[in-house]
Formats: sequence, C-alpha cells, structure tokens
Amino acid sequence: MALDVSAPPAGFLDFWRERHVCTLTTLRPDGTPHVVPVGVTYDPDERLARIITGGSTTKVRHVRAAGPEGARAAVCQMAGRHWATLEGIATVSEDPERVAEAERRYAIRYGREPRENPARVVIEIALIRGMGNWPETAGE
Repeated sequence: MALDVSAPPAGFLDFWRERHVCTLTTLRPDGTPHVVPVGVTYDPDERLARIITGGSTTKVRHVRAAGPEGARAAVCQMAGRHWATLEGIATVSEDPERVAEAERRYAIRYGREPRENPARVVIEIALIRGMGNWPETAGE
C-alpha cells in the first residue's frame, strides 16, 4: 500500500519507531543493487530517512558517485509478515549538526548511543514514497 510519507498513518509511523534492523539499497556504478543492514530513523516532518555510518563505507561511495543531485535509494524493514519501505534520493552530509541530529534520533529509536566514530557521516534520503504492510498498532 502506497502512502504520503509526510503524513503517514499512525500504524506505519509506529512501526518505524520500533527497534528493527533495516536494509539500505543503493546502486553500484553498473546499476546493480547493493543491499546492507543498517539502522534507520524516519522523520516525516522533514520527509527524511537518516542512516549514520563511516565516511569511507561502500554505501557512502555509491551515494557520492551519483554526484551532487544524489542517488536513488531505499530503506526497508520487516517483522514477520509486516514490512515497510521508504524510497527517495540519498545524499551524504558531513555537517556536524546534521550528524548530531542523526545520532540523537538513532539513540532514541535503538535505545543506545552510537559508538564513537570521528569519521561518521549521515546519509539522508529525501523521501519520495513509502509503502508496505504494517501493523495497525505498534507491537502487533
């Protein structure tokens, strides 16, 4: 089911607040998908998904290779028969305030402070679409 990512149904938003490992899909230069496990936070007010990571990771290289206009990307999570995907255009930021905000949101969602990483960056996905089959209420 498709939805407006800036005004998601309560169940969808609750599902994105639960602690789940997610996947990030980026595209390699040859167009094939690269899928890795990540922690993701979803901010419907800003229409952003955020992933904190090291600046030299393959996922960061894929996003940067797309140039300043950004790279197509998707994040997905699942729990049993429930799943949710967010799609959009990913960019990388080294801005300390943006990284700190991503770390703050990560700590809230995952219940722990991220480990220290002076090379940390944030991949921000400007969301275009969301879809899935999510529980009507969190924890269902």
